[in-house]
Amino acid sequence: METTWNVVKDAIRAKIGQTQFDAWFKDLKFICVKSDVLHLCAATEFEVEGIMMRYSTMILAEFNNAQKESVVRSIEVNVQQSDFESEQHITQHVTDDAHSEMREISRLDERFRFENFVVGKPNEFAYAAAKRVAESDVPSFNPLFLYGGVGLGKTHLMHAIAWKIKEIYPHKRVVYLSAEKFMYLFIRSLRDKTAVSFKELFRNTDVLMVDDVQFIGGKDATQEEFFHTFNELIENNRQIVLSADKSPSELDRIEERMKSRMGWGLVADIHPTTYELRYGILQNKVKNYTINIPREVLEFLAVKITSNIRELEGGLNRIVAHASLVGVPVSVELAQDVLKDLLRANEKVITIDMIQQKVCEHYHTRVSDILSAKRTKEITKARHVAMLLCKELTTKSLPEIGRMFGGKDHATVIHAVRKIQEKMQCDRELENDVEKLKRVLEV
Repeated sequence: METTWNVVKDAIRAKIGQTQFDAWFKDLKFICVKSDVLHLCAATEFEVEGIMMRYSTMILAEFNNAQKESVVRSIEVNVQQSDFESEQHITQHVTDDAHSEMREISRLDERFRFENFVVGKPNEFAYAAAKRVAESDVPSFNPLFLYGGVGLGKTHLMHAIAWKIKEIYPHKRVVYLSAEKFMYLFIRSLRDKTAVSFKELFRNTDVLMVDDVQFIGGKDATQEEFFHTFNELIENNRQIVLSADKSPSELDRIEERMKSRMGWGLVADIHPTTYELRYGILQNKVKNYTINIPREVLEFLAVKITSNIRELEGGLNRIVAHASLVGVPVSVELAQDVLKDLLRANEKVITIDMIQQKVCEHYHTRVSDILSAKRTKEITKARHVAMLLCKELTTKSLPEIGRMFGGKDHATVIHAVRKIQEKMQCDRELENDVEKLKRVLEV
């Protein structure tokens, strides 16, 4: 296969020229062919994106041509792993030996280390707990249970724990895998009559890490095996780290005894991201690019893509890939055009009621006050700020906004908006208030 890959590269070089070949194929490596899928690895996420967008069809065509038969139907390109992990990956894909496959440790992503994890208010507790577990020779919290929504950083912390343990305690046996993989290996061991080997693998490890444990819900035989594995490791003072999308008590179709054991140690939740955390994540990510990315683009993405970190980073990757391939500068306009689908999915409907509530919370007043005829300084300021935000963040007309503020007319709204805009020109604190409220409402 390596020979075939060299033939493929020569054919592509002849078609696209040496310059483009060096830009995209210099660090592209062949991994294996498994189940009609060609697996390759590139040096960076940016290269993965560019190769998949620009050259995947050509690579497949040339590979099948070199093989003289259509042996590959799709292509998968991932970011390059460390030498150790790449070897593990190759072995896992090419071996037919079930016993050997069960002894594979799932791949760890080089990017997912503590050094690359951006800490903010929503995740600081989970981060601190993960570091404590990773750095402790004996279990600090057992198990450590991390939970939160999709794309908030659970898997990043799981990988980071594994990398840190391998660094500090290289003698320790660490097994990291998803709950689905655990279930697959368990079922396979029953089918192949290798249950003893399966039990040895998981019950003789020093650290067992299982991602997305919610997926064993309703799988009675798998839960039973996991329950006994869990108990044996705890009794032998071996560390367990679990993650899920919900807290142990809220997991669906998980036995009560299993929920109880999952909650024995420390349960740490990761909250939805804030604007500040999202902006920090983007700032950290742009360090990997050589292309110029203006600050206003990062601010735009941090405000508009609030669902999860995965979509946030994916959006930035798409913008950079498009700008690089088409040869245009990165801008807010480009982001709006390239990410239409993603921005639409993250669009949030902001109502006048929501604005009134948030403004009153900020200025420590009541909604009934800003709807009344009261004209004290603080109430007037809160009312005017709320009207400005209603004009800018909703599609309501000025008369509609006026009616929602105690039946005021559109002229009153216009006056309020102009007044607050004028004050913002010379009042930095007021300007900051308005910007902060916008971010809170748009998240």
